[in-house]
Amino acid sequence: MSDGAEFAIEDAKDGRRLVLSGNYLVSTIGVADDELRAIEEPISEIDLSGVREIDTVGAWVALGLSRTTGGKIVGASNRAARLIGALDGIEASEGNLHPDRPGAVARVLESTGQQVGIAQRGTTKAVAFIGQFIVATGSVIRHPRRFRTTAFVRQLELVGVSALGIIGLMSFLIGIVIAQQGAVQLAQFGAETLTVNLVGRITLRELGVLMTAIMVAGRSGSAFAAQIGTMKLTEEIDAMRTIGISPMEALVIPRVLAVTFMMILLGFYSSVMAIIGGAFVSDLTLGIPFLTFLARVQDVVPAYDLYVGLVKAPVFGLIVGMTGCFQGMQVEGNSEEVGKRTTKAVVVAIFAVIVLDAFFAVFFTNIGWA
Repeated sequence: MSDGAEFAIEDAKDGRRLVLSGNYLVSTIGVADDELRAIEEPISEIDLSGVREIDTVGAWVALGLSRTTGGKIVGASNRAARLIGALDGIEASEGNLHPDRPGAVARVLESTGQQVGIAQRGTTKAVAFIGQFIVATGSVIRHPRRFRTTAFVRQLELVGVSALGIIGLMSFLIGIVIAQQGAVQLAQFGAETLTVNLVGRITLRELGVLMTAIMVAGRSGSAFAAQIGTMKLTEEIDAMRTIGISPMEALVIPRVLAVTFMMILLGFYSSVMAIIGGAFVSDLTLGIPFLTFLARVQDVVPAYDLYVGLVKAPVFGLIVGMTGCFQGMQVEGNSEEVGKRTTKAVVVAIFAVIVLDAFFAVFFTNIGWA
């Protein structure tokens, strides 16, 4: 005996009759439903005596057959009769199952409005986070014993010491590329010796700090967001608040201070490694001795180029640290949110760093440090 929905058309004295059998349930009626809808010939009776189980969907199908073929429903069980009676006064909707798609202008305006709303809510949360950070920092200054020295030192190691290898290699290779490509272009004017000026100034002033900030954002900013986001998701941060520990003091301040301080050292270290890379390739391809290149850098690079990099470094570090911690604190819902916030922390931090670098470039040019 089949558990599905079956039917047969039989000849009768007063016309043809449709005999339904089996289970007419939402889970079993699928195949038979398409075939039943294809019946267009007149039917005198629709016999439900062979139907073992029926639900609202099955009753609706039987009622629909009665309406389209004109057949009279007979042999219905008490349950089937009650369901059919309840559905008898309901008419099938002929409305469009797929709503009309709004025009391009309406979609653009709607999307723009949604993005503006999201930006407004995000800005409000960011301002609130900055305010909480300032309050927590003031509290730590008033009560120095509350400063998490161990956590701060640990973050110094993770952000700075552990990153020396990758940042040094990256900066060394960048110095090689700048020197090699710069020498090729300057050779057209017979000014290969100016490669020293190019490498020294662009690394100390711009690329050393900027590339370091981008690397720290991808490495440490993402780690901050993932670590704090996971703690938020597992309710560890709520537990900290419950026992009287401020998450800002315990988690955010040590990370932000560590990345702000280490960006100064890492930015300078990156610039030095880039200059060493430029000196290395110049010794091999331009005939400028390695030590002569380094000595020449001291003569052609003004001191304020170094100051420019040192001024920008802690600002970039502050942006990266605050962005990573802020995105981590916004995690809620499920583990997928951790990945989204981690990605957003990196993207927003890098974007903010590049925008700030452009403002710094204009500012320092206007004050004569060009």
